[in-house]
Amino acid sequence: MKLPVDLIEPELKNFALHFREAVRSNTPLLDRIMRFIVKRKGKQLRPMFVLLSAKLNGEVNDAAYRAASLVELLHTATLVHDDVVDDSMERRGFFSTYALWKAKANVLIGDYLLAKGLLLSLDHNDHRILHILSDAVRKMSEGELLQLEKARSLNLQEDVYFEIIKNKTASLLASACAAGAWSTSNDETTTEKMRLFGEKAGIAFQIKDDLFDYASENVGKPTGNDIKEKKLTLPLIYSLNNIDKATRRKMIYIIKNNNTDKKKVQWVIEQVELSGGIRYATQKMNEYKEEALQLLHQFPETPVRKGLEDMVLFVTDRKY
Repeated sequence: MKLPVDLIEPELKNFALHFREAVRSNTPLLDRIMRFIVKRKGKQLRPMFVLLSAKLNGEVNDAAYRAASLVELLHTATLVHDDVVDDSMERRGFFSTYALWKAKANVLIGDYLLAKGLLLSLDHNDHRILHILSDAVRKMSEGELLQLEKARSLNLQEDVYFEIIKNKTASLLASACAAGAWSTSNDETTTEKMRLFGEKAGIAFQIKDDLFDYASENVGKPTGNDIKEKKLTLPLIYSLNNIDKATRRKMIYIIKNNNTDKKKVQWVIEQVELSGGIRYATQKMNEYKEEALQLLHQFPETPVRKGLEDMVLFVTDRKY
């Protein structure tokens, strides 16, 4: 499944100019770091969701470009801070900003990006869009902290898992769709419908990420990285709740104490597959995908709506 870039190709080029201007700094070191970040931007899924959501409800305008820039600023800020928290030396196959400029500078870089995002909205009186995105940042922080708390105790409740990913991952995608919709519609009902659409798509996105830990078609073998980091993914939670007590105790012991032992981690992965964890997670991902598409189908059938459908299918069908 390919991304529907052709539908918004001029808008994406325009967005790139807006974003480059949004991160520009008069401080030489900061400007050099910002240029490094701009060159290594990923697939820009979130700005695409903003622009397509805006175009679904009207003509893309300056407010939509600012909303897309704000989403990308906030997303980049969280990635920069995540690299410090995770002690990560790589980001998208390149050296991370943390690897090149270390923790102290990285914290300040993330803070700078957050401040630029706030000012971008405030300087243009985009108060509703700022409120939508600020709520996402709050939820993301809550989700990260809840995950940290539950990882220590290996909490096995599925509802807690969904609370974590709804806040940590889905909230930014939900806010991206809501901000895009508001920028061209100024309608609360439409905005809420698109926020919910983005939330469903975001949950499906995270479950797909969970599944990569057990069977990544890109690398041809499971990675087990989430197990090594004691992250409670949906396939693992399902497995731990649906196996015999002895196997469950052994799995928990390995996750807590032997999570760097490749053979033992591989054994845990095998138990997850045997107990139906991968099948269950795939089923849940498809349920959220269908719910997202049903919400989208409440809008008139247009090429832009089809583009958003393709975005959802890309999220769930991607190979990496």
